Amino acid sequence: MDRRQFLRTGAAGTALLSASAISTAATVHTGKPVFLLVHGTWHGGWMWRDVKQILNKRGYEVYTPTCTGCGEREHLSSPDVGLETHIQDIVNVIRFEELDNIVLVGNAYAGLTITGVADRLKDKIRHILFFDALIPREGVMSGVPRDPVTGELPAVWLEYAKKFEDGYKMNFWDSYPAKMLVPESETRIIKRLKRLITTHPVRQWTDELRLENGGWSDLPRSYIHCTGQSYKMSSERMVAPAREPGWNFIELPVPRNGMMTHPQLVADTFGSIAVQG
Repeated sequence: MDRRQFLRTGAAGTALLSASAISTAATVHTGKPVFLLVHGTWHGGWMWRDVKQILNKRGYEVYTPTCTGCGEREHLSSPDVGLETHIQDIVNVIRFEELDNIVLVGNAYAGLTITGVADRLKDKIRHILFFDALIPREGVMSGVPRDPVTGELPAVWLEYAKKFEDGYKMNFWDSYPAKMLVPESETRIIKRLKRLITTHPVRQWTDELRLENGGWSDLPRSYIHCTGQSYKMSSERMVAPAREPGWNFIELPVPRNGMMTHPQLVADTFGSIAVQG
C-alpha cells in the first residue's frame, strides 16, 4: 500500500469511527430523564445493579456512584469522611458527567445526602425520590437524634459506638441480621450481601445537614415506603413528612432492599415517577 492509499484508508476509517461515536452518543443522550441512584448505609452502587439494567434497556441513562469509604471505595474510609464528603461525591458526578433533568434517588440514610445535593443543584433535579429513606427537616437534620438543648449525642448511641472498627467504621453484621434487609428465604441475595457489604463511615450519620436553599422543598418529590419489610420497619421519624400534602407517597410490598428482591417492580415504579416529572 502506497502513502496515498494509506491516507485514503485512514480517512475512511476515521469517518467510520466518528459516525459510530455520533451514533453512540445519540443512543445514550435520549432526552429522557437521567436516573442518579444513591446507595444506603453499608452498601455501594452495586445494590442498584438489577434496577439499572432494566432501566438501561428502556433507554434511560442511569448512574449508580459509590460514596467515599463504602463498597469498592472502602479503602478511602477515614475519620474525616462524613456527610459533606458524600454530598460532594454526588455533586461531582452531576458536575463532571454534565447531568441535567435528574431523577435523584436516595436509599435509607442517603436521604440526608440527596437533600444536600438538591440544596446545591436544585436546577438540575427533575424529581427527588426517597426510597425508604430519612427525610431531613427542621429538628431532624442528622441520622442520630441529638439533645435539643446541648446538641450532645445520646448515651445509648455512645454505647453503640464502642463497637465501631477503628472508632468510626460502622459494621452492619455487628448489629443486624440479614433479615434486616431481605427475608431469610432469599439465600442467594444474602450470600451476595455477605460478600459485598462493607463498613460505613459514621460521620455520614452523625454530621448535621446544613441547608441554604431549602433542600427538597419546592421540588417534585416522592417517597417509596417498603411495606413488605417484616423485621424492624422504618420508623416514622424517617417517613412522617411524606404523609403530608405535596408528596407522592407510594407503598411497595417489598423488603428494605426491594431493589434487589423485586428489581422489576422497583424499576417500573421509578419509570412511572420519571414520566410524571
